[in-house]
Amino acid sequence: WVIIAKTQIKASLLESSPQAGVKPVTIPFDISAELIPDIRDAQLIDAIAHPSRSRAKFDQIIHRSAEMARVIDDAAFIAPRNVPVLIEGESGTGKELFAQAIHAASERTGKFHPLNCGAIPHDLVEAELFGAVRGAFTGATTTRKGAFESANGGTLFLDELGELPLQAQVKLLRALQEGEVVPVGSTEPIKIDVRIIAATNRSMTDEVAAGRFREDLFYRLAVAVLKLPPLRERKGDIGLLIERLFA
Repeated sequence: WVIIAKTQIKASLLESSPQAGVKPVTIPFDISAELIPDIRDAQLIDAIAHPSRSRAKFDQIIHRSAEMARVIDDAAFIAPRNVPVLIEGESGTGKELFAQAIHAASERTGKFHPLNCGAIPHDLVEAELFGAVRGAFTGATTTRKGAFESANGGTLFLDELGELPLQAQVKLLRALQEGEVVPVGSTEPIKIDVRIIAATNRSMTDEVAAGRFREDLFYRLAVAVLKLPPLRERKGDIGLLIERLFA
């Protein structure tokens, strides 16, 4: 709130204590607003001010455990903020369900486009991500859109992020930095507006330490991180899930 009050949404700050009561507080410095995201959008301000509306989009995630409730609260807080999200968790913990709910609770009007990075042959990763023009390689008989262009204006869900080869990681980083992609076989860049939600069942910090994943790309994607607990750590959820499955 100090950052907001000293940059784009000018506001008075108050402090309170049992001894002094409530009184205005003076912050003896200014903050440059040049690098602060623009949050003056009315819809975004409304979403931040009413987090219960964002949380409603997570009702499909069956739970009663405090562990999952905390993660859902974090995800609902993240959803209206247009930042990349990295979701870590074992297989079967519901990473794609969370990604879909985050997209639904966001202000993005485009579609949710999932892409399983682990299911793509390494020599076709760039074409799947960025598209390809006709004749770019053997079998490219037509020009096709990549995942970025298909998700333009919406959310691109990169599942099994840790499976991306290093060469593709380099080009993915450039696409995120420049806000544009170049289809395979083309020299013409295409501007894109995509929110990235990535998911993995690996520890990405371990992958970075082992040299299997680029550190700069990791920090670009892990602006917000959600760690989903496995079912064995979700007290009370097993019975609830069984009831729902047999209902």
